[in-house]
Amino acid sequence: MATHAVEIAQGERFQFGENWRRFLANLDDTRIAAAEQSLRGMLEVPDLQGCTFLDIGSGSGLFSLAARRLGARVHSLDYDPQSVACTRELRRRYFPDDPDWRIEEGSALDPAYLASLGKFDVVYSWGVLHHTGAMWRALENAAIPVRDGGLLFIALYNDQGGISRRWASIKKAYVRHRLLRGPLVAWSFAYLFGGSFLKNLLLGRPMKAFKSPNRGMSVWHDMIDWVGGYPFEVAGAGEIFEFFKRHGFSLTRLVTTHSLGCNEFVFRRIG
Repeated sequence: MATHAVEIAQGERFQFGENWRRFLANLDDTRIAAAEQSLRGMLEVPDLQGCTFLDIGSGSGLFSLAARRLGARVHSLDYDPQSVACTRELRRRYFPDDPDWRIEEGSALDPAYLASLGKFDVVYSWGVLHHTGAMWRALENAAIPVRDGGLLFIALYNDQGGISRRWASIKKAYVRHRLLRGPLVAWSFAYLFGGSFLKNLLLGRPMKAFKSPNRGMSVWHDMIDWVGGYPFEVAGAGEIFEFFKRHGFSLTRLVTTHSLGCNEFVFRRIG
């Protein structure tokens, strides 16, 4: 199996961790509070006191931090060493030397590794498993550490048919051809935000087009993640529902999108 560094050098993978490193410069209490509210809302809980929380693909570390602030004992993992460093930086800032927040490199494609972590009350993987290069295997593996009666909270890119295939080609070009990155970002910016920007410009409020998502993330860094995010796979909401039904899970909450974004699922393992 190729290492992360080799995949980057061969133009097979986007540097997610580098993007999240830049995002941390913009992290503030408002964004953290929004991330906390996102977890409370989707999991339908007031807090995570007494819970164990596994973050598969911790990225910037924001949602590991949110879970820890909500009272969970957290284990964060990521395949990207820079994402691991970002998560460790947030622990250093907010929970230095905390024994209830563990962070390490690890792969969602390694079932033996995931099994070695034990069982968790909540397994969380938002916008991650479709970037592994083997999404269905990663989904199967993500179920391994969920305890009986526990929750699996995942988000995956919605299948938009031909549009999704065209974006896959754009993403592949971004990671393989450095000189194309600037033009691809500029085109994508115009495609994704141009109409909204012009409308709000005419209304005298141009920055409203870039209002931050309600999860506490950054519109700009999310866009870079979107344009460059490769490997890239998609799935329809029905496919994901049927997959986890076969694996012994029931759906407790679903938020769908009709756009290029992610469908969000919360499943409970039937124990």
